[in-house]
Amino acid sequence: MSAAAAVLREEIGGQPAVWRALVARGAQVAEVAAALDALDPPLVRIAAHGTSDHAGIYATYLLRALRGWTVVRDSMSMPLYYGSPAARPGELAVGISQSGETPDVVAWLERAGREGATTLAITNGEGSSLARIADHVLAIGAGAERSIAATKTYTGTLAAIALLAGQLAGRGPQLADALVATADAADALLDGLDAAVAPVAAALARIDRMYLVARGIELATANEVALKLTEVCYLGAKAMSATAMAHGPVAALDADVPLWAIAAPDATLPAVAEAVRRARAAGAPVIASGPAAAALDGAAFALPVPVVPAEPLLSPLLSVLPGQAFAWALAGAKGIDAGAPRHLRKVTSAA
Repeated sequence: MSAAAAVLREEIGGQPAVWRALVARGAQVAEVAAALDALDPPLVRIAAHGTSDHAGIYATYLLRALRGWTVVRDSMSMPLYYGSPAARPGELAVGISQSGETPDVVAWLERAGREGATTLAITNGEGSSLARIADHVLAIGAGAERSIAATKTYTGTLAAIALLAGQLAGRGPQLADALVATADAADALLDGLDAAVAPVAAALARIDRMYLVARGIELATANEVALKLTEVCYLGAKAMSATAMAHGPVAALDADVPLWAIAAPDATLPAVAEAVRRARAAGAPVIASGPAAAALDGAAFALPVPVVPAEPLLSPLLSVLPGQAFAWALAGAKGIDAGAPRHLRKVTSAA
């Protein structure tokens, strides 16, 4: 194992500590929440790329489920290239960037602020360009992420969003306690994760394509795991809603194109189970993951995660962990250095 791959695995294992540190800094989250609560925006716009955009998917569900706000993942191209307004007065514009230096996210948030929106930066770069131009900053506080593939900044962003949404819903202490319990569950899961993913990686080492499906809040997980498999293992990995798979993509499934299904124990489960049924009928191997993995019949491999009884909306923090660990293990099985993906650099800059 290279030193870079060892760093990636270390950062995967260090994620629960980031969540606990966010809970310990709850006063900062409460301050931001108080300001946004007073605003009570008619619309929340989110702009982000890549891993941060997947955190934005999570935010659309959390802010709607816990506070009732209408949230959209907005187009940066419309204002930056086509002259449309970035936002309107009274709205909340949220820029998510781990580095805080993604050029078009910075430009979009700055323009939204000029046009009268209240602006919020969610970033690990507290002194970054994004943080400097925002009205409010929600700092992830994950420390320096040395690996190119983002892991702790992704789940740190999810944790920060969950704490913010909890405060906005008047449930701040309950969400904080649930996040600590989730961190404890993650520690236990991580202890056995390498042993769990190793045989799956060995069995699938020859694959070069994969579909990932979920519904609802776990769509963030499907998209994030697909990105990790793409950047670390060079797979053609595609994430989609479980119901979207029937509209064409199912035709590409066969014995060489597995399906990774992420199942939650809620009303979305039947849709995911149906996608699994269709994948099996097409002869595709199925990897069942998520807190309801055991409910998916006929999976070739199972990578379940614990249920979070105190707050099911936190389950994506756990569901992504097998995907991160599997990407790391699959890269090794393919002879790829997981810590040094080709053609990539760590921080998006304005250079």
